[in-house]
Amino acid sequence: MSAARIEHLVTSGTFELDGGSWDVDNNVWIVGDDEEAVVIDAAHDAEAILEALGGRRLVAIICTHAHNDHIDAAPALAGRTGAPILLHPDDLPLWKLTHPERLPDGELADGQEITVAGVGLTVLHTPGHAPGAVCLYAPELGTVFTGDTLFQGGPGATGRSFSHFPTIIDSIRDRLLALPPQTEVRTGHGGTTTVGAEAPALADWIARGH
Repeated sequence: MSAARIEHLVTSGTFELDGGSWDVDNNVWIVGDDEEAVVIDAAHDAEAILEALGGRRLVAIICTHAHNDHIDAAPALAGRTGAPILLHPDDLPLWKLTHPERLPDGELADGQEITVAGVGLTVLHTPGHAPGAVCLYAPELGTVFTGDTLFQGGPGATGRSFSHFPTIIDSIRDRLLALPPQTEVRTGHGGTTTVGAEAPALADWIARGH
C-alpha cells in the first residue's frame, strides 16, 4: 500500500472575469506523503497552503485551469518553495489576465503522468469550462481531481469568456464518465461526489443546456 494521502484545504477569495467579481471558497488539494507533495490549485492563500505542507518538498503546483481564483497564490507559493507551476498551454490567455509578468514554469499535456509519493496522477485534458482545463486521475487513490469541469450536480459553468457548453459535455462524457463508477470526484469548489453518482444525470444536463 502506498503511503500517499489526500489532504484538503478550503481557501476564500474572489473570482474575477468579464468585469464581474464573486466571493468564492476554493478547494485546494494536497497529494503526497510525509516527505513530498503536489498542490492542485494554489488558491488565494499561499501562507495557509505552506502551513498545510509543513515543510515537505513541493514537487509541483498543478493548475486545473487558469481562472484567477485557482492560480492567484501560485507565484507566491512557487517563490517560497521553488516548485514549478504547471499549466496546460491552451489556458495561457487566461493565465495572463491574472499574472501578465510571470509565466508558468512548465506545460501539462493530455496523458502526462506526474508522480508523487509513489502515486501517479494522469493528466486528462478536459476543455469546456476553460480551453486548457485538465483533470488529474489517480487510480491508485480511486480519485479524480476535476477542478471546475465536473461538480456534484453537474458541469462547471460555461457562460463566460473562453468557455463552451458542448465542449464540456464532450469532456465529461468521454473522459470522466468513462472512469470506474466508484471513482471519487474531488472538485474545485464544494463537496465530493463519485463518477457513478453523476453519470445518470448526463442527459438532464444536456437538456438543460448550460
